[in-house]
Amino acid sequence: MDLGLSGRVFVVTGGSAGLGLATARALAAEGARTVISSRDKEKVDRAVAELSPLSPTVGTVADLADPGTPGRLLELAGEVYGRVDGALISVGGPSPGTAASADDDQWRAAFESVFLGAVRCSRTVAAHLAKGGGGGAIGLVLSSSARSPITGLGISNGLRPGLAMVAKDLADEYGPRGVRVLGLLPGRIATDRTAALDRARPEARERALAGIPLGRYGEPEEFGRVAAFLLSPAASYITGTSVPIDGGALRTP
Repeated sequence: MDLGLSGRVFVVTGGSAGLGLATARALAAEGARTVISSRDKEKVDRAVAELSPLSPTVGTVADLADPGTPGRLLELAGEVYGRVDGALISVGGPSPGTAASADDDQWRAAFESVFLGAVRCSRTVAAHLAKGGGGGAIGLVLSSSARSPITGLGISNGLRPGLAMVAKDLADEYGPRGVRVLGLLPGRIATDRTAALDRARPEARERALAGIPLGRYGEPEEFGRVAAFLLSPAASYITGTSVPIDGGALRTP
């Protein structure tokens, strides 16, 4: 299937590692051009070097907690490629711990980056796509915790469901102008963050595997291919929903 991504341009935040990089890789393999960002310059440079042979790629250091970040990313895409067709908004997961054990500073920091940063970027990109008249697609990388809490990730359990509803609200508002907005709900994907969480709580891995009907963790590439499809014109009638990529672990249909 031709996803219709060749020549299209996407901003990918958190694009230097993990699920963001996996998505940028899948987009580039389909001929899309990307602007990737993260807070780590070394990782950004490494990702750009990897992706550039597949398709034109530029990168920049940026933090979603900075109010100026969305505008800078859109401006860079416009300067380099002359257009923007969508974005994957991925932010690092908040620190582990229960909702009760996290203090105000931890909640506040996570809210600024994970929640408000993602909302700000989503609404800025949506407005830009609508103004351009060509429409486009925005995917928010959330978590299966948007539908069912994950033990030991209390802050994520608190913030992700709200972002899923923000995606739905934005989809309602911008759908008439050709902009699609949706959420992606990764379960246990074999990223560096998942490995770190497993090292901290080894018993959680076995419990997680027991609850995954496919019997294994997903690979980042499996997430990236789904994300690339959902952002593509091939998924032009999908919006306002959250798509689990979790091997069947969620017990809701």
